[in-house]
Amino acid sequence: MALRKPPLREVHAERGAKFTEFGGWDMPVEFDSIRAEHQAVREAAGIFDVSHMSEIEVSGPDAETLMGRLTTNDVTALDPGEAQYSAITDEHGTILDDTVVYRLPEGSDADYLFVPNAGHGEWMHERWTDYRDDHDLDAVVEDATEEYAMFALQGPDALALASKVADEDLRSLTRFSARWVDLDGPDGSVETLVARTGYTGEDGVELLVPWRAAETVWEQFVPEATPCGLGARDTLRIEAGFLLSGQDFDHESNPRNPYEAGIGFVVKLDTEFVGRDALEQAREEGTDERFVGFKLTERGVPRHGYDIVNTENRVIGEVTSGTMSPTLGQPVGMGYLPTDYADPGTTVRVVVRGQQKKARIQPLPFYERQ
Repeated sequence: MALRKPPLREVHAERGAKFTEFGGWDMPVEFDSIRAEHQAVREAAGIFDVSHMSEIEVSGPDAETLMGRLTTNDVTALDPGEAQYSAITDEHGTILDDTVVYRLPEGSDADYLFVPNAGHGEWMHERWTDYRDDHDLDAVVEDATEEYAMFALQGPDALALASKVADEDLRSLTRFSARWVDLDGPDGSVETLVARTGYTGEDGVELLVPWRAAETVWEQFVPEATPCGLGARDTLRIEAGFLLSGQDFDHESNPRNPYEAGIGFVVKLDTEFVGRDALEQAREEGTDERFVGFKLTERGVPRHGYDIVNTENRVIGEVTSGTMSPTLGQPVGMGYLPTDYADPGTTVRVVVRGQQKKARIQPLPFYERQ
């Protein structure tokens, strides 16, 4: 099956990007080097093409009910122009995906927009439409993935740069808020949804841009913002302790509920969503395992799939994400461990290329912006 291409695929190729398959898309993994791109985001500003992320629009009289039934957070708490992080669970409380839900600003064509992870757009569109039809809800659900390009402008200088291109001060945007902004371009302004959200642990914004205007907007930020690929996005999000769908949880290969995954804060049990009863029981009973972070205290790099063992050489878990942290200069990783081993300071070992490397459990995130 041919890979889907973001609107700027050839623009990135001309800039010398290296590509990788991710979620069925052909995406830039790095332009210069992962380390240089990572450093640019931590110290100045980097821009990522994340057009592989899906966008689903929901509107109509029962839009709020539909969104509330299929996401775990409380959508009724959102005013127009606000967003929230949430989980999508099945009837067993297992995470199918995590997402950001936007209640769109007044005057938008739809009431809500949510962003499933790469490759999940068709699945989530079907889930929403099936539930709507089964429960006779009056709502329109549109897969708008190829209507929008999505860019993430991140770093200490990101808001200043975005404000310069927008010709208005975007620092008044609060965290998890969004508004329509006209961005300057050589052929006139481009109406863009700008949200103060991100996946790097730094301040910044994410931009939903009309697909046809992707290059116009991208070029307004480059070269003042360093073009960054998915490699740096991964090292940045690991330092920030953020989950990656399909890797830190997967409904088939690594089924987890939000309490195990450390995102119980997105579960609002006073709402009626699919999986609510199972999650109420899970909260009452507690979890046998918890998502934890760790740092290796010996030379080596933890990678996805490596075993984690206790001091008696018994396998107690598996690395779900790991890297050599460019910011900290230390090997760090994340995974699920029995609660007896999950407290900070606990010593475990990670099997790196057949050799056990001592590691110590650490609180997440590894890196936190000052």
